[in-house]
Amino acid sequence: MEHNILITSVGGQGGMTLARVLAEAAITQGLNVRVGETLGMAQRGGPVQSHVRIGEGIQGSVIPNGRCDVLLSLEPGEAVRVPEYLGPGTKAVVATAPVYPIPVMLGETKYPDLTAITRSLSRIGCIVHTLDAATLAREAQAPGSLNMVVLGAYAALRVGVLPSESLRSAIEEALPKRFLEANLRAFDSGFKAMEEQLANRQFKVP
Repeated sequence: MEHNILITSVGGQGGMTLARVLAEAAITQGLNVRVGETLGMAQRGGPVQSHVRIGEGIQGSVIPNGRCDVLLSLEPGEAVRVPEYLGPGTKAVVATAPVYPIPVMLGETKYPDLTAITRSLSRIGCIVHTLDAATLAREAQAPGSLNMVVLGAYAALRVGVLPSESLRSAIEEALPKRFLEANLRAFDSGFKAMEEQLANRQFKVP
């Protein structure tokens, strides 16, 4: 058994925190887990990649090329920075609110639109789910918990070895208690939104 999760984000979005919660959930389940991180200028909104690898035969903390099972992207543009890790069947949860890099804000380059981003992922063979995680976090009165919204969406996919209950417990163990209620609300919001999205896809008339 091997389950590889790649988290892409920019500094300040909580990608590394999300990886820590996933790792805590795996440990609680008695599973072997390795976490690897690649940091850009994290304190200035630079790209951050966190690799979470679960499985007895795992060697190395970085996902081998083409073997990412799930991509969790907290920022849409970051989702297309990692094509080498993705492959046919990779399930991608992409938060839709952009964080514009400095060259875009200065008018030196253009930010890709969401349609172009999802098409790029689909061409690789990814199964793409988009999620307005920022709005869901605000509606849950947890604007700083976009990462937990995405975690809830991951739980609703039911594609891995980490059940929803273990992820909720990991939130309680790994994150500050003063933010617990907000984080759990955000998690539940993402879970519900993804469940509804999956139901709509299942019953959609071709």
